[in-house]
Amino acid sequence: MATVGLLHPGEMGAAVGGCLVSVGHEVLWDPAGRSRASTGRALAAELTGVSSLAELASRCSVILSVCPPHAALDVASSVASTGFSGVYVDANAVSVATASQVADVVTEGGASYVDGGIIGLPPENAGHTRLYLSGARAEEVRALFGRSALDARIADGQPFAASAVKMAYAAWTKGTSALLLACRALARGEGVERTLLAEWALSQPALGAQSERAASAAAAKGWRWVAEMEEIAASMAADGLPSGFHHAAADIFDRAAHAGTAAAPGLPAGTGSGSNGSAYASASGNQPENGTLNAVISALM
Repeated sequence: MATVGLLHPGEMGAAVGGCLVSVGHEVLWDPAGRSRASTGRALAAELTGVSSLAELASRCSVILSVCPPHAALDVASSVASTGFSGVYVDANAVSVATASQVADVVTEGGASYVDGGIIGLPPENAGHTRLYLSGARAEEVRALFGRSALDARIADGQPFAASAVKMAYAAWTKGTSALLLACRALARGEGVERTLLAEWALSQPALGAQSERAASAAAAKGWRWVAEMEEIAASMAADGLPSGFHHAAADIFDRAAHAGTAAAPGLPAGTGSGSNGSAYASASGNQPENGTLNAVISALM
């Protein structure tokens, strides 16, 4: 069994660490400067706290970085400063260019680099979340997750193939969520939102509920997705593709992250439309009765 360091136990990181613990590995984390919520997640996942990052690096053969994309380089630099010489796995939503920078930082410090990209929700049940891996030592990392709820797979191709897969995947999933919110904001701005929702109920019946889910997710995690959209935009540009849409998506999520949860004037908070295509059937007014969605749409405009 291996000793693995985890930086850091956010919702995804703690769940990934818990997968390693579930198959017998010891997973260390550094509580210094982390929130009470992080501590709670670490305890629930049965992670083992250490006194410092230096201790974590000295005891681990593998360090797994799962953090917001904007922090990926800083986390790599902090690990490199310890002289860590094991395998460093960057499993963050970053472009190939950023992944290459991370690899340079950790390999110059003496570590080996494995590229990673996580697709899916925090892994609690098998069959729903994949960890794509690439690089010379990717197979060693994949083997650590055998029999766990996280499906670790090798991404064929270049050394940063795992990051490339993540960028292409999230370009659609999160990018279209931003577009959907923008469409709904446009309809509201033009005073035709109820008509649009009625048309969606007829021709695109999933979109009403999907836009509500997109708003809830953007309000909670938009701050984290801004950098991810910027990384995707950089990926598009690097391959000669238009980058403007994902720069706009970053703007959408940045605005959504500043939304409160109060309903629009005259509408009660927390009264959603459900998923049966009847989002247009609110009791009065031109806006559907969903406090979070109304706050997000207001923040976009």
